[in-house]
Amino acid sequence: MENETLFERTSKPVLDVNEKPKPTQWALLSMQHLFAMFGSTVLVPFLTHLPISAALLASGIGTLLYILITKAKIPAYLGSSFAFITPIITGIANHSLGDMLVALFMSGVMYVLIGLFIRLVGINWLMHLLPPVVVGPVIMVIGLSLAPTAVNMAMYENAGEMKGYNLTYLLVAIITLLVTIVMQGCFRGFLSLIPMLIGIIVGYVVSVCFGIVNFSTVIHAKWFQLPDIYLPFKDYTPSFHLGLVLVMVPIVFVTVSEHIGHQMVINKIVGRNFFKNPGLDKSIIGDGVSTMLASVIGGPPSTTYGENIGVLAITKIYSIYVIGGAALIAIILGFIGKFTALVSSIPTPVMGGVSILLFGIIAASGLRMLVESKVDFAQNRNLVIASVILVIGIGNLVFNLKGLGINLQIEGMALAALAGIILNLILPQHKANK
Repeated sequence: MENETLFERTSKPVLDVNEKPKPTQWALLSMQHLFAMFGSTVLVPFLTHLPISAALLASGIGTLLYILITKAKIPAYLGSSFAFITPIITGIANHSLGDMLVALFMSGVMYVLIGLFIRLVGINWLMHLLPPVVVGPVIMVIGLSLAPTAVNMAMYENAGEMKGYNLTYLLVAIITLLVTIVMQGCFRGFLSLIPMLIGIIVGYVVSVCFGIVNFSTVIHAKWFQLPDIYLPFKDYTPSFHLGLVLVMVPIVFVTVSEHIGHQMVINKIVGRNFFKNPGLDKSIIGDGVSTMLASVIGGPPSTTYGENIGVLAITKIYSIYVIGGAALIAIILGFIGKFTALVSSIPTPVMGGVSILLFGIIAASGLRMLVESKVDFAQNRNLVIASVILVIGIGNLVFNLKGLGINLQIEGMALAALAGIILNLILPQHKANK
């Protein structure tokens, strides 16, 4: 990272980081970023049954906190993290809301601790702990473990219990999926950055034509109302469950690795070394503080968004004011009752159709990391690490220890990540097999 040529700007910016847009353009430029992150950010609470308005509020306020902590130097937007979908669903199903939200809060604390440690010793230790042969398969597990959720939403009226196979649902899901694929693969420019949003809109219109949309909540919702959020000691009692915390915290190491990858890309696009100024530690701490805030109000953990990084690359507008404007609009939308009711009325097959592509892309991105990092699977060591991670994660292996006052359970993705980290540390390095 000392080689400053890595941070040479690829092209001249239209607006640099600290430049303000014209007042007549500001709102439109910010809306562009909002559209880029909107489909993914809303999909997470939709799947986990957390309040949509809480996710929007957490996304907006979290991004503003991130801008403050990074001294308004990094043009990054924070949205809902997909890595935590499975543990959140599991946590809600098997534990109290207080247990689950405290566990998410602790994942934010872990972000902050990692950031402070990076401030002290740098990031080489993290790269040693999380090489591509560990992170790649874990990302694949994140996508593949969610595959049944997407397929069930596309087929069943009651997706949670896999009951009520519905051909209409499947047709809506297929149309939504095809539109999303066409937007993703056949278009260029800004439209290629919002394929999920366009897919959801088209799927919603098709659902209206098929008569499977319930508008009653939209009709009765107020235009302006306080966001639907969970407040501690009012809507839930915070409680600490060690097993659930140990499920959430290992995922942080994977998302931090993703965060570092996003920062590398932003460094190259903008042409500045954000690892040094304001510092990678501040960036990770900002992400952690945002996640802590989200957990307090019942929103999903946050992460930097590749979609918004794509907007930076295409528009060459790096203005922190544009990012801040998008955050403010997200907060405002959280107070518009009819808007959140409209989003809540989206039928499950629409989200199922989008999710089939989205979760597949997540899994494929893990595979892409392995390919781009040139992980050599001629080495049995790499083969063993990847194989164990994939089977433990996709098979949802559970480690349950009860007794002597201990109630500890680690499962699925978290256990797979831990297994990969341990195997990477203990297995000796060998040259490729001849």
